[in-house]
Amino acid sequence: MPHWLQLMMESLPTLLWAGVKFTVPLTLLSFAFGLALGLVTAVTRLFGPKPLVLIARFYVWVIRGTPLLVQLFVIFYGLPSVGILLDAFPAALIGFTLNIGAYSSEIIRAVIASVPKGQWEAAYSIGMNWRQAMARTILPQAARVAVPPLSNTFISLVKDTSLAAAITVPELFQAAQRIVATTYEPLILYIQAAIIYLALSSVLSTLQVRLEKRFSRYGGMLEANR
Repeated sequence: MPHWLQLMMESLPTLLWAGVKFTVPLTLLSFAFGLALGLVTAVTRLFGPKPLVLIARFYVWVIRGTPLLVQLFVIFYGLPSVGILLDAFPAALIGFTLNIGAYSSEIIRAVIASVPKGQWEAAYSIGMNWRQAMARTILPQAARVAVPPLSNTFISLVKDTSLAAAITVPELFQAAQRIVATTYEPLILYIQAAIIYLALSSVLSTLQVRLEKRFSRYGGMLEANR
């Protein structure tokens, strides 16, 4: 067996375990919390009072205007200087959540704004209040439009979690770095890590296509005509 193949076979369980234990939970939790934060931010910007709108705009402006790596460093290495100490995983979770929240808020804000005003009027005409109209009429329609861009955001997040290695989170990429430190084979290990990320992204891209078909605007109409 070639040396490079043997090395990849021996390191594969370690890399996969790091992915299962840290990369996957970090991705899922960050996206879930970030999506919730993005929804709140989007609704605030569209319907909130002016002071809250300004705060939401400032938050989105700062996060979208600065690199994610810098944000992680500020949270993990910067906050201790003012007495706020965080472990690596919570620091990464906060950083990714804030980042996803800002970007997803722009997506959600755009899709909510794209729903015709007539849908609001129709909801009000049958006795719904604002909250009921949003939950039962507006958000279900907006969700169909939001699936493709939010899916892309999720896939990007899977790859971005590799940045957590810079703040000592022992996720997949840092596991590869640790093996490199003992084997001195950076090319093989980093290519292997890249292949794992590529496999994850490919699986998620396939699921994205299925979701887009399922939630497409005319999916139900097409099925009814079959």
